[in-house]
Amino acid sequence: MARRRAGETPMMSDERSLPADGGRSAPSALALVRHYPGLTALPRHALTSLPTPVASLERLANRVALGPLWIKRDDVSGPLYGGNKPRKLEWLLGAARARGRRGVITFGGIGTHHGLATALCARDAGMHCVLVMMPQPVTPHVQQCLRLHHASGAEMHLAGSVAGIVATSLRRCGRAILAGEPLAIIPTGGTSATGAIGYVNAAFELADQIRAGALPEPAAIVVPLGSGGTVAGLMLGCRLAGLRSRIIGVLVTDILPPSGQRLARLARATLGRLRALDDSLPEVQVTAQDLTIERHFLGAGYGAVTDAGSAAAELLVESEGVQLEPTYTAKAFAALLDLAARAEWRGRPLLFWNTYSSVDPAAALSPLPEWRQLPAPFHRFFQ
Repeated sequence: MARRRAGETPMMSDERSLPADGGRSAPSALALVRHYPGLTALPRHALTSLPTPVASLERLANRVALGPLWIKRDDVSGPLYGGNKPRKLEWLLGAARARGRRGVITFGGIGTHHGLATALCARDAGMHCVLVMMPQPVTPHVQQCLRLHHASGAEMHLAGSVAGIVATSLRRCGRAILAGEPLAIIPTGGTSATGAIGYVNAAFELADQIRAGALPEPAAIVVPLGSGGTVAGLMLGCRLAGLRSRIIGVLVTDILPPSGQRLARLARATLGRLRALDDSLPEVQVTAQDLTIERHFLGAGYGAVTDAGSAAAELLVESEGVQLEPTYTAKAFAALLDLAARAEWRGRPLLFWNTYSSVDPAAALSPLPEWRQLPAPFHRFFQ
């Protein structure tokens, strides 16, 4: 595997495979649509460059004396923004545009990557974005996200709690309806039966890569678990694609954390959405037993940095040149290393699904605003 130094821009494993349309995949390039052509009718605003590459973490595994470790490089999932967000947003924004919406509203903490991705991708789709956010532990990374939110052109609102997010959002949606411009609601993390389609497709993509010999079938797939759309999509997608890999969701939030039952219901709702367009999809059963939720790497709560996560992220960047962030992927990678050392998993191939974006949005939004240019309620996070 080609090595990169920390900070170098990651590249696709075969740049010749990039689509011609600004690096974005046409429907025919989507593994799920190739298997089920009736799904071509699903509205989509293309944001991704697929398939994302897989790579062996051989250098890291040798360094810490662990068995075969692999990574799915969703950090390079799209030219505008990487990570797991564009896989979900291209279906959500496509659906919103199909309904004639010209603006969207979404929610998260003040350092929300989902909110930033939504703002950037909505702008790409010609849509206005409203962000309603609540406080989280403040780090330099969170402060940078706030400046990026403002630079993206998002309309920013601060709420003090989950209940405050609901109240603020209802007021803002009400004003939009009265103005004759209703907003499309993008759920937290893009988690919905429509958003999860992105990771049903991702599982088919992985199955194709396994069949092509790019990697062995993983005994387990380790992925961050926030709002749960990524995990629910993988649960359903692996079942449909015939993969036996165990899905292990590493819990990274204590704010309305999803249960296995809830994620299984979401997976079944996603299947219903797909079968409504192509009934050749089998009626597979997805239950909470298809998922393991790892709860021991959350730390003090959502957004709180952990020592284990920081050490795992440092090890990955030093060994493989792949960057993580502290809220989601560093904690999940720490869980992967712990898992790989356990007797039941030692020596078996394990796959880490990197959901962080390695595309630097600051490059496109530069120069970033000074913090005093942000809406006044957000100034306290810099003082």
